Amino acid sequence: MNRFADYFSNYVNDDTITYIGNGDISSFTVSRQNRELTVGVSFDSFVDYAVIDNAQNQIAQAMELKKVHLKPRFPKSQFSLDGIERILEYVRHETPAANGFFDGCEAELEDRTLTLCLKKGGKDVLESQKVDCAISNKIYELFDLDLVVNLLEVQTFDIEKAVKKAVEEKRAEEQHKKEEEEKNVNHELWDELPVFKDTLKKIYGKSIGEKPKNIADVSTEDGYITVWGDVLKTEVRETKRGTSKIFDFDISDYTSSITVKMFDDKRVIDPLVDKINEAGTLVISGGYQFDTFSNQYVLRPYAIASIKKAEKTDDEPEKRIELHMHTSLSEMDAISSPTALVKQAIKWGHEAVAITDHGVVQALPEAYAASGKGSKIKLILGMEGYLVDDEKYPDFINMKTNQYERYHIIFLVKEDTSMDESIPKEERKYGRKNLYEMISASNVKYFKKRPLIPKSLLRQKRESIIVGSACEQGEVYQAILEDVDEEKLEEIASFYDYLEIQPNGNNAFMLRTSDREYVTNKRGEEKKNRYWRVNSEEDLININKKIIALGDKLGKPVVATGDVHFLSEHDAKFRAIIMASKGFDDADNQPPLYFKTTREMLDDFAWAGDRAREFVIDNPKKIADSIMDNIPPIPPGTFQPHIDGANEELTEKCWNMAKDLYGDPVPKYVADRLQRELDSIIGHGFGVLYVIAKRLVEESERNGYLVGSRGSVGSSLAAHFGGISEVNPLAPHYYCQKCKHSEFFLNGEYGSGFDLPPKNCPNCGTPMKRDGHEIPFETFLGFDGDKEPDIDLNFSGEYQSRSHRFTEELFGKEYVFKAGTMATVADKTAYGYVMKYLDERGIQNVTPRAEIDRLTVGCTGIKRTTGQHPGGMVVVPDKYTVEDFTPIQYPSNDESKGTYTTHFDFKNSLHDTLLKLDELGHDNPTLYKYLEDSTGIPVMDVDLSDPLLYKLITSTEPIGVSPEDIDCQTGTLAIPEMGTPFVIGMLLEAQPKTFADLLQISGLSHGTDVWLGNAQELIQNGTCTISEVIGCRDDIMTYLLHKAENYERETGKESPLKKKDCFKIMEYTRKGKAPKELPPYEEAMKAVGVEQWYIDSCYKIKYMFPKAHAAAYVIAALRLAWYKIHKPINFYSAYFTVRGGAIDAVAAVAGKQAVKKKMEEIKLKGNDKTAKDESTYVVLQIVIEMLARGIEFLPVDIYKSDARIYQIEDGKIRLPFGAVDGIGENAAVALANARNDGGGEFLSYDDLMARAGVGKSVCEALKNAGALGDMPESNQISLF
Repeated sequence: MNRFADYFSNYVNDDTITYIGNGDISSFTVSRQNRELTVGVSFDSFVDYAVIDNAQNQIAQAMELKKVHLKPRFPKSQFSLDGIERILEYVRHETPAANGFFDGCEAELEDRTLTLCLKKGGKDVLESQKVDCAISNKIYELFDLDLVVNLLEVQTFDIEKAVKKAVEEKRAEEQHKKEEEEKNVNHELWDELPVFKDTLKKIYGKSIGEKPKNIADVSTEDGYITVWGDVLKTEVRETKRGTSKIFDFDISDYTSSITVKMFDDKRVIDPLVDKINEAGTLVISGGYQFDTFSNQYVLRPYAIASIKKAEKTDDEPEKRIELHMHTSLSEMDAISSPTALVKQAIKWGHEAVAITDHGVVQALPEAYAASGKGSKIKLILGMEGYLVDDEKYPDFINMKTNQYERYHIIFLVKEDTSMDESIPKEERKYGRKNLYEMISASNVKYFKKRPLIPKSLLRQKRESIIVGSACEQGEVYQAILEDVDEEKLEEIASFYDYLEIQPNGNNAFMLRTSDREYVTNKRGEEKKNRYWRVNSEEDLININKKIIALGDKLGKPVVATGDVHFLSEHDAKFRAIIMASKGFDDADNQPPLYFKTTREMLDDFAWAGDRAREFVIDNPKKIADSIMDNIPPIPPGTFQPHIDGANEELTEKCWNMAKDLYGDPVPKYVADRLQRELDSIIGHGFGVLYVIAKRLVEESERNGYLVGSRGSVGSSLAAHFGGISEVNPLAPHYYCQKCKHSEFFLNGEYGSGFDLPPKNCPNCGTPMKRDGHEIPFETFLGFDGDKEPDIDLNFSGEYQSRSHRFTEELFGKEYVFKAGTMATVADKTAYGYVMKYLDERGIQNVTPRAEIDRLTVGCTGIKRTTGQHPGGMVVVPDKYTVEDFTPIQYPSNDESKGTYTTHFDFKNSLHDTLLKLDELGHDNPTLYKYLEDSTGIPVMDVDLSDPLLYKLITSTEPIGVSPEDIDCQTGTLAIPEMGTPFVIGMLLEAQPKTFADLLQISGLSHGTDVWLGNAQELIQNGTCTISEVIGCRDDIMTYLLHKAENYERETGKESPLKKKDCFKIMEYTRKGKAPKELPPYEEAMKAVGVEQWYIDSCYKIKYMFPKAHAAAYVIAALRLAWYKIHKPINFYSAYFTVRGGAIDAVAAVAGKQAVKKKMEEIKLKGNDKTAKDESTYVVLQIVIEMLARGIEFLPVDIYKSDARIYQIEDGKIRLPFGAVDGIGENAAVALANARNDGGGEFLSYDDLMARAGVGKSVCEALKNAGALGDMPESNQISLF
């Protein structure tokens, strides 16, 4: 084992070695020429980026190297959603675009999709810079976890945002004006290149006169070259001396791409970077040379010029309207985003556009949003469905897919007034709702590889929907290919409202098929070739002519569509890669399914003569004009469920609790706070949410399971009095449960009520209770109390499904659904597709890295599948049905999962429309249940002021073991939030003594740039203590308020720092905006007595943890720690039952030395450790501690062990079947059931296997664990 400390302890300081010294070195790479060192290091636990960065800098300085790269790897088990900010810190330092946007970010993980909730916006910026891909790559690099990263923006009003938006709109207006002026300027194209030669403008080096060549034609033998291209990405790195910079950027002319590399004085590079980014399109002359640093050929520029690209425009006086368009939400088929396609239509001046994805409408919310903001385009809600004639195939749902015909069909929503309360219900139009009901049915009743729509259902739901005949897979086109008779053809065509024709290029694939009626497929089966009659372009034209003739005869409009699947011609390569990944042999023969201008479509239908205009322009316009203006895909507004008397119920519950705790009349301080909160909550319509959360908690507690809160809900006194949150946000105080006397400390004397000294009531002598953490309400609902609340509740993992069922009982099963999610192609997956595609064509080694990157980016973001939120329950008000808002489906189209989800991705589409209850599963409430049941001591009666709790934080003394026994100097192993190496290091360094100090630790451990390089240094330097540093975001506001109040008391003057200023400073600091926004407040802060170190600390902070969340964490941790100290056997029994995971049963029973040996064996595996190994190692650490406390394990016993519960027996803990390696959950349950089946003792292995239904391997595992005693293997009696 190559320990990091063995090699580098002389080059880094002791503090750094403490964190990373035990890391195992897995690789060394030395670049003597560049004086760089790269070291791969595996750690047992997560290490913060700041520690790694400090180590890199120290080693580089000590060894006189230009650069040191430490490449950490951590066990999968160390990936934690609670620690997501710390993980993102690695991305922040490598991807500048990520800075600031992840402040306050919360994470959720489901089906390998990691959703990051951006509380401060920035989704578009981050995605445009591919930061989501960077995060996915970094998580894979750090933890070997392949996750799809999805960014969700929770939009809140922000004045700064509004100002910024106004500036951007003004800039866009000026840009539009400039573009309009440009239209009147005639530029000179540079021969066949799509750039204007007369716009060439030098920005670096000499003037360029040479005509650019295609990048695809560049050869390594060329030497000096001139190329043009759009700038794709730029990267600037500063050299060690700091006087020079390395500037890399990629350009592409869409034949290929190339990397341009420069090294120069930063006074040259800095202005050049701005010019290049502003130019967008460049012409570059220079040397094409091999770069040893990046191991690729790069272009070293001698001259760079900006040039204007000839953008495609639609210059026809009357524009076409596209009625058949697919987006990246057409699963693994189309490429371009809804926004990009709609924006192009707007740019070209099209009056309308229809989005018609395959079988789904998930793109419509994004497309609708893109069509707004002042544009005049009409967004037509549509879909290309899969039609089955159930009149011809009535039993199709039970037939094989090759036994019935499935046709494509276009639906366009004509009218929808279904939610217009001003119109009588019987007079409303239900186009959108009818479409959504068909989609729901197609997904939950008629899904067979595709969501199918029976023709009978369409007849029922056709009102206010326009039906088109679709592409060559449509019923009309297929009938023509089958050469049905005229009467039958007319009958088929008469079903449709309009008939569709498409350019010959769309159907040119038919010309590549055999001209024989029957062909043999790859499996050797003879199949009919439906295209055998189509052998020339003339044949394709004749089919279109037949459709036109049908339309003329039947009076149906004929519409020319492009069947758009991507935005530009060069995007075809992306679709080719995606199609190749699905196994299509003809992936490279992409039809021209790009978004075409009016002129391009008129040229495609030139064979139609004068009627081309009718099909391309007139008829699509007539259809679009017949469609109602502004039909949103999701009704605007917020639709919360109604509960009669909800506001009254909340008000009564809160005031009753206030009086029960503090007496009647309620103390003014409490009453004022409560009334202010209730006014805000009820006034903004949030009362029903509080009542729902209250009822969910009450029902869980009735079933014996406490509920924990998370997030900022603990900032709300109404949430505390309503029983939703265990956190009391009032100022620290005493209160007497007997006579209701109370004493509040309102001037910041204490950080938490739990830290108040014991005191008897001065009125009645009863020992008073202590509570209160001073958390302002503003951090939950904003300064004006109008921010949409987000109440997240942690239910026991054992109870979570029952909570979901109770939600269904509360509102009705037909009104409750799981929140839908969506997974798209991630960067790593797209890269795999690209490399496989290039490899299969033998061009991987000759494709420039810049082109590989371009292709990878082009293939990311395409929808792969759907899923469901782990705890998100969406509630539809009972006056509506779900299809008023969204269709429904099974997650991943998997009926076996048994739950309906919203068809729309909740976070990106429905978040501001419907209520989502976050009913999450968590271990802590389950632990509470086991501990209460086994000890008889209610969790709520635990004394959180017990002095032993605070000794445990920095000492092993309260648990009666030495640090050497457990290789840990604290007693916090197995205590949530306090048992990780990082936090243990903080505890030892900061030496917290009080509950308030632990709140600081929790905040510091979850914040970014709050501890490392900030609070840690302040404590080390003796500037302040752990009690005084900035730990949680709320502390900034309360600290400043106390300073301002103290200033007014001492001076008699009004404070220069107002309450809203204190709120703003808190908000700016926690968002990482202090460097930009704090300076105007600095003088006022100093005037009221804020010290400079405090202000400097604010400037460093990037993200801060909410105090309410920290308080909930610490309360839970101390509750469990109390049982660990006072009821150890019950604690370990509960811990191993709930969190134990894999355990080596033989080693556990054998004792400490055997366990230590097993741990060493796992450590020696290094990078070869499996996820199971890592899980086992964590459990064994706790086993060592338990054994050191004199508590032993009893071996697994076939007659005494439970399936999974670690039962207490004679002062020891009996191992369950599940603790045995090789026995899974199902086998463990089967063994327990067989023992209790009434058949008596097991006669033999054979009898055991027969009664339990388990295999021989399970019996062998039990035998090895000593669980079977002298049980014979067979029932047979041997005579010899």
